[in-house]
Amino acid sequence: MEFLLVFLVMLAKVIVLTIILFILPVPLTWMERKVAGHIQQRLGPMRTGWHGLLQPIADGIKLLTKEDIIPDQADRFLFKLAPLLSLVPPFAVFVAIPFGEPITIFDTQIDLHLSDMNVALLYILGVGGLEIYGVIFGGWASNNKYALLGSFRTCAQMISYAVPMGFAVIGVIMLAESMNLSQIVIAQENVWNVVTQPIGFIVFFIAGLAEAQRIPFDLAEAEGDLVAGYHTEYSGVRFTFFMTSEYIVMLTISVLCVLLFFGGWNGILLPLPPVIWFLLKVFFFVYLIMWIRFTFPRYRYDQLMTIGWKVLLPLSLLNIMITGLFFT
Repeated sequence: MEFLLVFLVMLAKVIVLTIILFILPVPLTWMERKVAGHIQQRLGPMRTGWHGLLQPIADGIKLLTKEDIIPDQADRFLFKLAPLLSLVPPFAVFVAIPFGEPITIFDTQIDLHLSDMNVALLYILGVGGLEIYGVIFGGWASNNKYALLGSFRTCAQMISYAVPMGFAVIGVIMLAESMNLSQIVIAQENVWNVVTQPIGFIVFFIAGLAEAQRIPFDLAEAEGDLVAGYHTEYSGVRFTFFMTSEYIVMLTISVLCVLLFFGGWNGILLPLPPVIWFLLKVFFFVYLIMWIRFTFPRYRYDQLMTIGWKVLLPLSLLNIMITGLFFT
């Protein structure tokens, strides 16, 4: 009986989390357009519903009913597989992410995570990197030069920025003496890691923007010179999978910034529930990433590589040295 209860609770958490992750891109697309509108001194969506609230619904209907076109000379198997390979890893990452302290419902304690992994951070960095295969396969299978260039750019970009991103979290691991995200949050009860690891946070956040392929690091899409990059030939549902993946990756970077550097669900001053603190912090980083998109211009590709290898990588190594000398 106890096993059945545990199984049902786990199944319920999987279903709820999956539904939330699938639905989140809907309000996030509306929010991003509104943020863009206000930054650029315009209104953004206004006509479809009050303040354009129904615009994401209209977009969803359009994408789901659009004709699904596959180029004649495309590799049909890889072309169909690529959006799934791009979508699944960002969802799988959330298996290891905790959202707050355990809660009690009907005398049953429910942990706000799917799996309390001892190597959660290693799992997230490893599984999250698999998304690159969807992008590469999509560009290669499309039989389109713009898409192929976009996928090659993505390959170089994600490998280049995964290295400093991985090194940036080593300082956090050294302080918490654990790769378990819950333990990392507990270690920040008194002092958030952003205080002791400012260099690590800056490197991680910038590398996260590049991994998420967000402006000013969206060289994989670069509509100004590559039309839309690796997903140029995609339409309908398959295009939706790529866009959903992009928003989930953005959310993942925001969540990791909060858990690793900003105390997770630990609050300050206001006595809010831990889950509320966590969501407020994540919302702040999501807004920050959107704000950066509509504020800074895109880098050239040589500048992108220079920042990754000649700036962020040395800074991440310097952060490890400082942490080892002064904080351990």
